[in-house]
Amino acid sequence: MPLQITGALGDPDLIRLPWDVPLQDWPQHHLVDLPRGISRHVVRFARLSGKVYAIKEISERYAKREYQLLWDLARLDAPAVEPVAYVTGRDEGLDAALITRHLQFSLPYRAVMSGTLRPDTLTRLLDALAVLLVRLHLNGFYWGDCSLSNTLFRRDAGAFAAYLVDAETGEMHPMISEGQRLGDIDVAHTNIFGEMLDLEAGGLLHPSIDPMDTAEDIVTRYHRLWDEITQSEIIEEVDWHRVEQRIRRLNLLGFDVAEMMVRRKVGTGRLIVRPKVVDAGHHQRRLLRLTGLDVEENQARRLLNDLDGFRVAKGLRHEDEAIVAHRWLAEVFQPTVEAIPAGLRRKLEPAQLFHEILDHRWYLSEEAGADVGLATAVRSYVDNVLVHKPDEKALLPEEAH
Repeated sequence: MPLQITGALGDPDLIRLPWDVPLQDWPQHHLVDLPRGISRHVVRFARLSGKVYAIKEISERYAKREYQLLWDLARLDAPAVEPVAYVTGRDEGLDAALITRHLQFSLPYRAVMSGTLRPDTLTRLLDALAVLLVRLHLNGFYWGDCSLSNTLFRRDAGAFAAYLVDAETGEMHPMISEGQRLGDIDVAHTNIFGEMLDLEAGGLLHPSIDPMDTAEDIVTRYHRLWDEITQSEIIEEVDWHRVEQRIRRLNLLGFDVAEMMVRRKVGTGRLIVRPKVVDAGHHQRRLLRLTGLDVEENQARRLLNDLDGFRVAKGLRHEDEAIVAHRWLAEVFQPTVEAIPAGLRRKLEPAQLFHEILDHRWYLSEEAGADVGLATAVRSYVDNVLVHKPDEKALLPEEAH
């Protein structure tokens, strides 16, 4: 059988690679040295036309199968590496090969864990892995081999994300069963604990990181997030307070909202939320970029939550983010601040005023069991809260003369 490369072949130079030679013996000038995890197969990285490809030697049956699974995940917008092609018809005695595109600026979790990690960075890493597992399971994918070596970590524009890099043992189903899901998490726990023990034995794990505690922490975070994301929540219309409740619960678990939408059925809809993990300062940077408001991180997160809720309520999910932000400023933020009597506005900065009004609206809505609306919240906040606050400027120490 002649050499055949099957798939979305984007680089014709791939055909010129030395496929008649075992991957472990490829000349160095074809390869680039990048961190990789432990693999039962030979894996190499090749650079062609400025692009880097990961190439794995594997049997023809499994090369075809994994290629198809990765395409299924790509079609579902799941966090996984991009399949490029699979190679068959190599010289006798040589396995087939799977080609994927190397995920730029990514590192295997094993490599990240073997470095020095601050506690807050470790927390975000674990949360990102929990998000990956939840998203795969929501798509009906059973992984069967989640590990520190089979998972890539990438930080992108302040967000922390984990990606599947090896789908060899995976299975795609219309819906994952409870037994498959729990079994997958057990495998992940075992693999991650084992790899962390391996790193610890090699002196590569920071003394502050406990292998068992970390493996169990990932499982705990996964279950909390799964329960929150999959809870049944049928709504007849987009209710601001229901949206706000959902965002707050995710925030309390340590996650932010990457996307929110309403999936409609006859007469009702279901609120769908996609979580994400972000770096410190992300909210400040995003709000400043979108609105020009330069505020503290917690204020920025609160305002962005409201902006994202506005996007859902107005059905603007597919609209450009900058356009949505402009509308939110003009239709929500500015009118709310301007509704405060001029004599009281100097008590707090505009962003803090808006932040406190949103909190006040939340508590009033909780008491009422439904959204009371922004106008009601403004009136109540002014009459019952703001009038009793001292001016911020009056609290500032006088400049020394």
